[in-house]
Amino acid sequence: MRLRLPGRTNEQPESVAPEATGRPRVGATDEVTAAPAPSGGRGPRVQAASRTLAIASAQFLLVAAAVVVLFYVLGRLWSILLPIVLGLLIATVLWPTTRFLRNHRWPPALAASTVLLVFIAALVGIVAAIAPSVANQVTELADQSSAALQDVQEWMQGPPLNFGEDQIGQAVDSLINSIQGNAQNIAGYALTGVSAVGNSLLNLVLALVLVFFFLKDGPRWVPWLSAQTGPRAAPHVAALSNKIWATLSEFIRQQALVGFIDAFFIGLGLWILGVPLVIPLAVLTFFGGFIPIIGAFVAGAFAVLIALVSNGFTTALIVLAIVLLVQQIEGNVLQPIIQGRGFNLHAAVVILAVTAGSSLAGIIGAFLSVPIAAIIAVIYRYVRDQLDDKSPEVDDDGTRARVTGDDEGAELVHDQVQAPTADEPER
Repeated sequence: MRLRLPGRTNEQPESVAPEATGRPRVGATDEVTAAPAPSGGRGPRVQAASRTLAIASAQFLLVAAAVVVLFYVLGRLWSILLPIVLGLLIATVLWPTTRFLRNHRWPPALAASTVLLVFIAALVGIVAAIAPSVANQVTELADQSSAALQDVQEWMQGPPLNFGEDQIGQAVDSLINSIQGNAQNIAGYALTGVSAVGNSLLNLVLALVLVFFFLKDGPRWVPWLSAQTGPRAAPHVAALSNKIWATLSEFIRQQALVGFIDAFFIGLGLWILGVPLVIPLAVLTFFGGFIPIIGAFVAGAFAVLIALVSNGFTTALIVLAIVLLVQQIEGNVLQPIIQGRGFNLHAAVVILAVTAGSSLAGIIGAFLSVPIAAIIAVIYRYVRDQLDDKSPEVDDDGTRARVTGDDEGAELVHDQVQAPTADEPER
């Protein structure tokens, strides 16, 4: 017998409203999750983030499209830009001598033509001095190469390879048949090479003609370029042009000095060991110095290969040790002393630049890749300093360029920049 308390029934108690307990109502099929309930501001924030992401994506696509168009235009104009770039690089080498003559009251045209003719005569003299030794030693080197191939064949017939004479003969015959089967392609490659040599000579002639005008009218270039812009942009154009010119000049001079030191010591080692083609290998090492890291590696590999063919394995190992020693001294001692810490590009940047340049334009691209990377670095640092309010347009002597003149002509004048006061931030 159940007792019924007053005010109570056997029916189930009424459920309490969720609002009364502060807890969500849970039904028989409802499940509780640990994720917080969305707030009222989540939707607008997602829309704002999506809008920002869309704007950033559109800006990135526009910049990427502009870069693609820029490279396309540069590629179409490469035949015109290449002589200009080569002429500028050569002009940076010849300008100090030209400036010396102009300071001693030589007419600009006479100073430019004299320096340029001496430079051409020096190049022709180097080629004339190297050609006879190369012609005399190539025949001897070819005979030594044949003997070296015979030694390799005998080594392959012995242990541990134990290749039979018939197997080697079949491999040689297969190689000859492959060459004969691709004779048409090889002839096409040869014609392409001849055409490339002709274009290179034409570009060199055009570059030398431009060098004359750069040396003759070079000091007028920056004022003319600055006068084409507005008063606010003129100081930046002048400062950035001078920085780029100084960067190219420093790069050429420093790499020439480093290349000369490498060529001298490696050539001296080759001469002591009696390796043929010493002078051509030294010249190759010198010009390889203008392609940092990659050029020295290629020139050293040629020296080791010729030493292996002509003098044997032991001499090749000694030449390899000499090349590695000279390159280590160059990279760890000469480069920091000559170039300074602020100018060097990272080795990874140099390798990537040389790889990209060589894949796009061959040897010329590999030669021009590092100067172009240095120019890009100069522009980047200038823009960065400008964004940080460091006034990169102010020269080291505390002056800022300004364009002045009239309809008769324009010139650059340098005004002294006053030091900012304590209450005025530096610009």
